[in-house]
Amino acid sequence: MKCYYWRILPDSFNVAINTEASSDNLAIIPRNKHNISRKSISEAALKVLYRLTNSGYRACLVGGGVRDLLLGLQPKDFDVATDATPEQLRSLFKNSRIIGRRFRLVHIRFGREIIEVATFRSHSSDSPKTELSTEGRILRDNTFGEIHDDAIRRDFTANALYYDIANFSILDYTNGLEDVETRTLRLIGDAETRYQEDAVRMLRAIRFSAKLDFEIEKYAGEAILECGHLLANIPPARLFDETVKLFHSGNATRVLELLRHYNLLQYLFPALDGFLRNEPNEALLDFVDQGLVNTDIRINNSQHVSPAFIFAILLWPAVHQRAMNLQSDKLKIVPALFQAGSEVMSHQLKHISIPRRFSQMARDIWTAQPKFQRTQGKQPARLLAQPCFRAAYDFMCIQSMVSLVPANLCHWWTEYQKNHAPPANNKHRRRDPGSERRRRKRNAS
Repeated sequence: MKCYYWRILPDSFNVAINTEASSDNLAIIPRNKHNISRKSISEAALKVLYRLTNSGYRACLVGGGVRDLLLGLQPKDFDVATDATPEQLRSLFKNSRIIGRRFRLVHIRFGREIIEVATFRSHSSDSPKTELSTEGRILRDNTFGEIHDDAIRRDFTANALYYDIANFSILDYTNGLEDVETRTLRLIGDAETRYQEDAVRMLRAIRFSAKLDFEIEKYAGEAILECGHLLANIPPARLFDETVKLFHSGNATRVLELLRHYNLLQYLFPALDGFLRNEPNEALLDFVDQGLVNTDIRINNSQHVSPAFIFAILLWPAVHQRAMNLQSDKLKIVPALFQAGSEVMSHQLKHISIPRRFSQMARDIWTAQPKFQRTQGKQPARLLAQPCFRAAYDFMCIQSMVSLVPANLCHWWTEYQKNHAPPANNKHRRRDPGSERRRRKRNAS
């Protein structure tokens, strides 16, 4: 992709933009010099942009949506930045709601699609609407400003690009277009200060680097090594959301490599980090790698992946080893896995707050594994009927791929499912005896 740069353009091009853009670093790229087309922007996002513009407000597409369009990718979602306040947005869009305390945003819903709209912000530590912790972490940031203020408070230059719907130009205040072209992930401002403001930016750097094949700029990378400990202060619930984004990016294998390279894995998965540092069992190491590869394949093929499965994969080495130690003390394998899974998960929840529906499913996947060895009598049918069967089956097949279980076990269960598929309709469904008795009583009367 070739980018073209112009410093503030002549008044004949767009007087309005020139007078509003007070930053001397502004570069404006007109429509005929970039590859973004409105055809690639969702209809919902365009509705928001045009309604704001027609109502007298400034409105731009911003962030990852602009970045991805420049890279020739189709964004998963579109974010809008505007000079309208949350209250003004709420009155303008009846299908909207204001969310957040730390950052007040407006979500505008169009069916299943949500457009997130933020008011231009200006970071000011002495503003009554800005609150910092004693470590410099941003607790609240709702000081509104101008578009150029908004640009320099964003995290990475590649995410600080604006597509102005008024004239279809791209506004670049941070030299972000050049970094997009060279695939460089560069922080805006001092790297350590930006990580102190929000340590999750380190995880975002890794996610963007893995997902987009961007190289983390030298100083931004060195600062991660210095500031990694700040992740210990991030609420576990927030780390759950960021972890799912990391490993559901379609590049989970690369994510794990970068987490290990920058010594961040210990703050997310200490059990896995300890396993990898202590001459790991090769088969279990291959299992984690293969599990991430399979997850990437499913995500890149638009197939469903549950967060429970990725946690089950990443915690399995610790669970497996602990269960083997417990089993050596004459505890049977299923109870040993149950106890090991509970212990490992309990420790994990201190770092990442995994919702119960996912943590329980991960434990069910683990305790189901020995049951796949029981292929006689009624045992296979009982296992097939369990709610977690499909995820546990996929998990077992990954184990078979790396020789943790017999290679032919996955094939046996694949054939068993083909020959014991549930009925296509409901006529064979077992009736509730109580409802059957009630039906007979009604007919008799």
